[in-house]
Formats: sequence, structure tokens, C-alpha cells
Amino acid sequence: MNSGASIRASHAHAKINLALHVTGRRADGYHMIESLAVFTRFGDRIETELADSDGFSVSGKYASAVPADDSNLVLKARDALRREASPQHAPAVAIRLEKNLPVASGVGGGSSDAAAVLRALVQIWGLDVGDAELARIGLSLGADVPMCLAAKPLIACGIGDELTLVPGFPALGLVLANPGTAVSTADVFEALGRRDNAGLPPLPRNLDFHSIRNWLEITRNDLEPAARAIQPAIGKALSVLNKAGAGFARMSGSGATCFGLFETGNVAKRAAVDIRSRHPGWFVAATRSVTSEADAHGQD
Repeated sequence: MNSGASIRASHAHAKINLALHVTGRRADGYHMIESLAVFTRFGDRIETELADSDGFSVSGKYASAVPADDSNLVLKARDALRREASPQHAPAVAIRLEKNLPVASGVGGGSSDAAAVLRALVQIWGLDVGDAELARIGLSLGADVPMCLAAKPLIACGIGDELTLVPGFPALGLVLANPGTAVSTADVFEALGRRDNAGLPPLPRNLDFHSIRNWLEITRNDLEPAARAIQPAIGKALSVLNKAGAGFARMSGSGATCFGLFETGNVAKRAAVDIRSRHPGWFVAATRSVTSEADAHGQD
């Protein structure tokens, strides 16, 4: 029906919680956090175009684990934005998801997919929706979606919805490793031994690989002990990253994906090749994080 020019390709970047402190729990059950998050060049890919009728298809390595019904955050995002815009301003679209990130792995894949679809549909439908309104719609889909809409280095507070962008944050060389196990976020939060931990320390004034690594040494992921108790393979992934020469290794989010911090992208690539050869069944990716100044939604 439509020309190729109407196709909009969007990157859905993996979200990496470099540090994640759980600082409280609200009366409604939501946990309060303070987290430093970055977004990687590696992630899922979304294509969206106008069509005669709504459609959704999934390809990629992890496609089989993705629900293709209305429980998928991609379709929830489409429907939420359509309700805001009214149907006459939001015609049918075909959405294609290339799923390169493992599901339920602590890197915000589903939330990032939803954010990418929201951004793409605002363009395709020609909607006058500002960043604040889009973040409000995103929050209705999940606490991680506003972070993924920003897709730049940030500090997230509250339930993850109070965002402060971090200027001057460099690209970091990262290796992501997941031992092939999914971990339920709800189960991890339920297993927490303590929920009233101290918040993040102030960031260093000058942000570079060494200062960030040193800062990370005095921070935590408060979800990691609970997640490792549920899934001991997380400890194996951290050990493998350290043995591969990571300057720092930690679990991201609620797991089971772990990250290793490397001084350069080339060192990260060599480490990933080594890990992949030793653990061919794992998800392993060498990537770089998006800088504060980068066009986070452009090409890799």
C-alpha cells in the first residue's frame, strides 16, 4: 500500500543499570530506587509503517520467547498512543520487531521496544506530542519506559520515573553476558532482605572510565544477592566476565544479564569472542554505551 519511504526504523537500546539502590517501598507496593543507567548501541530493532490493517511480526534470535498477542508491550504502546491521539489520527500500522535481546533478562528489552514504537508512531502519525506527555504515556506501560524514551545516561529516582540526564558521560566499552536463564523481576523484589538502603553517592566531577569504575566500586545493585540466590548461574556469569579481564562486573537490573566494563571497545570485543567460544549457549554481546551528547535514536 505504502512506499518504502513511509517505513520508520528505530533502535531499541538495551538498558544497563550500572548501579541500582533500592531505597524504600511505597504503600502501593512499588519500590523506590536510585539508579545510574546507560543505554547500549546493541539492542532490538523496530520497523513501523502505515498499512491497510494493524499487524505485528517478530523475527530474530529470541523471537520464540516473545508473545505476539495484546500482552506484548509493543502493542500496548501502540494502543495507548492511539487512545491519546484518537483513532482518526492514528491509522493502521504494521510493526516488525527484530528481537536480539533475551527476554526477562534485566536489560529493559520490552520497555525499550515500547519506547521505540512510541517514538516511531509519533512521527508516522504526525502527532503533536511532547517529551513530557510521551513519558506520561510510557509510565502507564511500565516504570522503565520513560527511561527508555530518554535513552541517554541518566539517574532514575522514585519508582524509576524521576529522571535526571547526566551530562558529559562518555561511551563505555561493555560486554553483556547472560547464561541463558530468565529471572522474574517480581520474584527478585519479593526476595529482598532489605528495602530501605542508602541512596547513590554523588557522581565524580570528571567522568571517564577510571573515575566511573572507581565510583561503581562504592555502589551496589541491591537486587543482585536475591537474584543470585534464585539463579546461581548469575554468579558464574560474573566470574566469567572477571576472568575475561573486565575492569568491573555486575548484574544489570533484576538479572540475569551481567555486564563487564572494559577500557576500550576493541578490548570488549576480544573478551566477548573469548567468552562466546567457552560458553556457546550464552547470550554474549560486545557493545558501547550511548554518550550524553549522542543521537541515541540513530544508527549504531
